[in-house]
Amino acid sequence: MFVVTILSLLVTGVVSGYLLRHKNLRFVQWGIKLFIWGLLFLLGIEVGGNPNIIKGLYTIGAEAIIITLFAILGSCVAAWGLWTFIVRTNKQKGGSHEG
Repeated sequence: MFVVTILSLLVTGVVSGYLLRHKNLRFVQWGIKLFIWGLLFLLGIEVGGNPNIIKGLYTIGAEAIIITLFAILGSCVAAWGLWTFIVRTNKQKGGSHEG
């Protein structure tokens, strides 16, 4: 039943947004920001109130930093590989890689 409620609200929002697409709805963006800030605050309260999370925060943080660094490194390597491939392909066709 919960899923039906969520999907109904989503469909209602999509239809409302479609019908009101030509209206100036700046308050909606402001409301979304306020709602997200409130959710983040409540999440912080929940995390701060859980002693297991607080005790493991160092481990969780270290793992998050390691994962982030490897994700950045992997993205850089993939971007370099793609750039090298594009330049080689372009040179073989007789073009230049400079704009």
